[in-house]
Parts: sequence; C-alpha cells; structure tokens
Amino acid sequence: MTNRLGAHRTEIISTVVVLLLVIGAVVALWPRGSGATSERALAEPATASESELAPLRAAAQLEPCPTPAAAGAAASAPTGSLAGITVPCLGAPGTVDIGAALAGRPALLNVWASWCAPCRAELPALAEYAARPGAVPVLGINVRDDQRAALQLVTELGVRLPAVTDPDAQLRSALRVPPGLPMSYVVRADGSVVQVDPPIPFASADDVAAAVERLT
Repeated sequence: MTNRLGAHRTEIISTVVVLLLVIGAVVALWPRGSGATSERALAEPATASESELAPLRAAAQLEPCPTPAAAGAAASAPTGSLAGITVPCLGAPGTVDIGAALAGRPALLNVWASWCAPCRAELPALAEYAARPGAVPVLGINVRDDQRAALQLVTELGVRLPAVTDPDAQLRSALRVPPGLPMSYVVRADGSVVQVDPPIPFASADDVAAAVERLT
C-alpha cells in the first residue's frame, strides 16, 4: 500500500513538473506585448523619407491641401480651437496652417487612418459628396498612421480628397478626437467647430450632405 501511494505521489509530481515546463515554454514563445506593440505602432508610426513618399504621392494624386482663400484670410482666421495649428500635408511636401486655410468658410474635417475598416468604407462617400456642386470643402486628417499605408489606401480606393497628417496630435487634441475612428467635424464660417453626432460612419454622399446642412 505504501509503495502504491508513493508511486501515485511520484506520478502527480511528475505531471505537475511537466505542466510547469509546458507553461514556461508557452510563455517564452508567446509574442510578448502584442497588444501594446499594436498600440505603440499606431501611436508612433514609422517615419517615411521624402524619397519613399514621392512616388506614392504621385500615384495617389490627392487634391492640393487648402491654403488661405485670400490675402486677408490669415488675419480673419478662427480664434477657436484650430487657430495656430500647422500640420504636414499628406499629398505633397509642406505644411498647412489649418486656421488660416479654413478661415471664413465652412468645411468638413474627417479623421481617418488606413488601419480603420470603417474609414475605408466611408472615404468613397466623402469623396462623392465633395464632388457635388455646392459641397463644402472636405479635408481628411490622417492620424496614428504610416503615411505610406495612408497613400496606398487612397490610391487603392481612388479617393483624391486633400489630407493632412497629425504627427504631434495637435489636431486630435484641439478637436478632442476619441480613440474610435472615423470621426467627422463641421467647421463653421465663424471658426467654431462641432462634432458630427452621433458619430456613425457615413454610408453615402446623402448622409454627408445631411450632416453638413444640419450643422453649418
């Protein structure tokens, strides 16, 4: 009886040791911090060189980023949340003074990223709306993204809306953009900015037009 109990105890100990070894192996092979890595990749996208971006920009053929509408536009730039914010243009080298570029005229800002599936579905609807007579200008804000991936996406979709990037989160902070994307904002002629709420991705150009008409 004693020998039987001893053998049983030895078997249990051996099983525990094997389980511990298996667990240790799994932990060692598991891709550590996969979630954190994804968040880090989105928060700190790789920096692309101008030589890498040039052919992608040429292929995307994005519309030019906005500039002040008139010589006095900078003086009448919004004094609200967008004043003094300068960010890089996505489709061409250079920067955009958002406050001055949008001064005195309504616009629709759309915050998007290439890794965002709803953004991919929404961008064509925004482009269709922007092509309509009487539409307000639509400006894309590409965030937490790799510019190369962003340019490849709009090329694939055939969407040529002007867009800027937000590497220092200036626009995200000013607009108080939540983590979820896409998100759209209407800039009124007086410089005030209002979020499109509820923040449901636009399914059609008519949806975009209705939101703009309601909020301008």
